[in-house]
Amino acid sequence: MEDLNRETVQLIKQKMEEGLFPQWIVTDPEIYKLEIKKLFSRTWHFLGHESELKEPGDYVTRWIVHDPVLMVRSTDGKIKAFLNSCTHRGVRLCTADCGNKKTFTCPYHGWTFNLDGELIGITLGNKVYGEKMKKEEWGLKPIPRVESYRGLIFANLDPNAMPLKEYLAEMTWYLDILLGRTDKGMEVVGEPQRWVASGNWKITYENFTGDPYHVMTTHRSTIEVGITPDHSHEPERLAHQVVMSHGHGISVGTYKEKPSRPYQRTPKEMWPLFERNLSPEQNELLSRAFVFTGGIFPTFSFVSPMHGIEGELYNYLNFRVWRPLAPDKVEIWSWFLMDKEAPEDYKQKAYKGYIASFGPSGTLEQDDTVNWARIVEASKGYMVIDKTLSYNNLNNYLMGWDKVEPDDNFPGPGIAYAGFVDAVSSNIHKCWFELVFEDWLNA
Repeated sequence: MEDLNRETVQLIKQKMEEGLFPQWIVTDPEIYKLEIKKLFSRTWHFLGHESELKEPGDYVTRWIVHDPVLMVRSTDGKIKAFLNSCTHRGVRLCTADCGNKKTFTCPYHGWTFNLDGELIGITLGNKVYGEKMKKEEWGLKPIPRVESYRGLIFANLDPNAMPLKEYLAEMTWYLDILLGRTDKGMEVVGEPQRWVASGNWKITYENFTGDPYHVMTTHRSTIEVGITPDHSHEPERLAHQVVMSHGHGISVGTYKEKPSRPYQRTPKEMWPLFERNLSPEQNELLSRAFVFTGGIFPTFSFVSPMHGIEGELYNYLNFRVWRPLAPDKVEIWSWFLMDKEAPEDYKQKAYKGYIASFGPSGTLEQDDTVNWARIVEASKGYMVIDKTLSYNNLNNYLMGWDKVEPDDNFPGPGIAYAGFVDAVSSNIHKCWFELVFEDWLNA
């Protein structure tokens, strides 16, 4: 097949402007290399939540695509992140998922680093290196930018990247609802689950951020068995998809009027906390909501649903990262979060609802994973990988195209559309294209 060239890039742009997306892009190795170089190196990536690092010496190991990261809470209480690679021979320094340490010692030659990343010990020291060896020059390499918002810790490999809060833009209003609705905020319960699945990161991110349309078909069985809500006895439902800056987006499902059990069926004793911590507009939206599903471009998604066991539904917050391993493979990371003030019994039941829905054993997770695998499976043959598009190998993103107008009555920031539209997905594609191909078009 032909190589990627300027004409091909122009054709991609043209088709995207028509509401179409070339299917060959999904699994193309050359595109993936460009994404690593042009996109992942300049965007903000979720590393974890501050509640995972409670005490000095607490650490977790994470990834920014192919860059291993060691994140620690140092002795002064600050959270720091380093490339998880010994500066002697490049060995991955720490292989445990999490723990508490005073120092980190390389298993290869025994170099030792403290919580600030400083090299403090060398096996045989001056006997093998002499006195000219300057330890201060051989500390762990810090990740260029590490910032947080509402307990969410993000990192960026670009030292000149815009501040995290500016990058989050309109999304902060919605994060405040999900993470700042109580006095003490949210906390991670347990350790994140992770597993490898067939799929492309763009498809998985889009699935959570801009595709509520798939729920009625892909996840219909979960309603039948009582895992997800049966809305037949509640007020009329509304659905909004909100387009935001930088490829972010959110889908908000609400009832037209306040339901019989508002605030996503959370315990009644928590409602005054919501009223105290949220603005009137945020509180009103939360009181009528039954689900929030969104994403922060490029690889972080979240969902605040109502899921349950034995017919009873519980609210929780789920974070996930779609870590690309290859054009057709992702490592999925999944966190469970709850309000610190929630009753313990409610937390335990909500966790069971989460396990039944998401994670490797979750019903909804398995529903989605099968479809993602089928997409990449069907995207590798001759007809699909033809970059000239002579086989009309294009995916349809025309839902609501030039027909649905923004809903100016929606209370939150961003451009909101009522019903099912492809506006969020199209905006994701636009952001993706600008980051990956801006040098091609400006040359």
